[in-house]
Amino acid sequence: MSQGTVSRRLLGGLLALAALMPSAALAASVDNLRLWAAPDHARLVFDLSSAAEANVFSLDDPRRLVIDLSDTRLAADVERLDLDGSAIRDVRTGVRDGDDLRVVLELNREVEPRHFSLAPNEQYGHRLVVDLEYPGESAVEDPIDPIEAMIRDQEIAADRAQTQAQVQGRDAAATTPPREPAQPHPKRDIIIAVDAGHGGEDPGAIGPSGTREKDVVLEMARRLARKVNDAEGFKAVLIRDDDYYVGLRQRTRIAREQKADFFVSIHADAFRSPRPHGSSVFALSQSGATSETAQWLAASENRSDLIGGVDGNLSLDDKDEVLRGVLLDLTMTATLNDSLTIGGQVLDRLGRINDLHKPRVEQAGFVVLKSPDIPSLLVETGFISNPDEERRLQQSGYQEQMMDAVFGGVRAHFHRNPPPASLLAWQRDQGRDTGGNEYRIQPGDTLSEIAARHGVPVAQLRQANALNGDVIRVGQVLRIPRS
Repeated sequence: MSQGTVSRRLLGGLLALAALMPSAALAASVDNLRLWAAPDHARLVFDLSSAAEANVFSLDDPRRLVIDLSDTRLAADVERLDLDGSAIRDVRTGVRDGDDLRVVLELNREVEPRHFSLAPNEQYGHRLVVDLEYPGESAVEDPIDPIEAMIRDQEIAADRAQTQAQVQGRDAAATTPPREPAQPHPKRDIIIAVDAGHGGEDPGAIGPSGTREKDVVLEMARRLARKVNDAEGFKAVLIRDDDYYVGLRQRTRIAREQKADFFVSIHADAFRSPRPHGSSVFALSQSGATSETAQWLAASENRSDLIGGVDGNLSLDDKDEVLRGVLLDLTMTATLNDSLTIGGQVLDRLGRINDLHKPRVEQAGFVVLKSPDIPSLLVETGFISNPDEERRLQQSGYQEQMMDAVFGGVRAHFHRNPPPASLLAWQRDQGRDTGGNEYRIQPGDTLSEIAARHGVPVAQLRQANALNGDVIRVGQVLRIPRS
């Protein structure tokens, strides 16, 4: 056999061997497993070296969830996975059909599973996300009392009926049923929804020394919730109380389910350079952001849903879908006015502790602020990308001061404008001057009816209360001018 023939046969053998190698070379590996436990769900994330086809199905007797990954090997230590607080009792793994990976989750409760794959982004590579939803569980550990929920619903219904009558130009007395005899005052708590931004697989901004926004804001949110709960007549609802992710729209849904009177989302700002500093307060803008910086921030915060697993089809320009009709538009206007008023109170107090990035409440299209019926603010406590502010944001004393400022502004507003069925409203009514120079608006009232009752012209009543029209809200206190 000639040397040329041997060389050709050797080359052919190497090419044949190479043809067999790509399937092995392209096999995915599970490089890490991450688990986050929330009150109403658990999220298990597989960090993959490359995309892998997954088949997920449930088995009973005993309860199990099986996750099959095609052409995948396990390179992570499953024993290091912390299962505390989740529905997963144990995790078993094995090889299936020679090349596939099987992961079996032993469950201690009923779950509704769903799964999806995520492409690489700036923080992570390929991922398989498996969510275990707990049927019937609340997203918060201490949900609102059913009686309080009923009272809150009655307040909202009365307020909407009154606004609808005004929009349609009818006298409310013609459509409002006769008032029932007075019932004992409910003296309900004012509910403040406290939202710690980011969480779980979304760390938020990361400071120069590695401080993660999600950790700092969770600690501040817990401090704020304690201050709220320690104040008479207030109750806090933590949107997330541990390190797990909550979708941006889910945050406002939780606040609404818990009948929140106010929603505040706590964040720590970031920018491309370390120079920007100072605290900011944002309310929703219906026409978009009010500055170039605000637009960039809104986009970066809203992208959190992509990190958290939303498929990217969520439109942020949805005000035409959400704010439908004049009635809802008026509701949003009143809500936004309250947001801006409370925001000014908060910003003023933050300015006594830290520099302000902007001297006024800014407005931007943050998804968490898009609740038409709950006054909402997003507070950027400082720039975590600034080394000095990053250091201070980690200090417990500084966090206490910041949350004192936030709650101080919120409390001041509700002491002046308490919801009608709240304890604060009852306390105010008990000590209110009976000389007749103030009137708290009740369900069914109209401005013309109030003016006639007190013997003053409607125009004079508008002027005394700086009203541009006839729209009033239940619980609002009007100053009655002397006739």
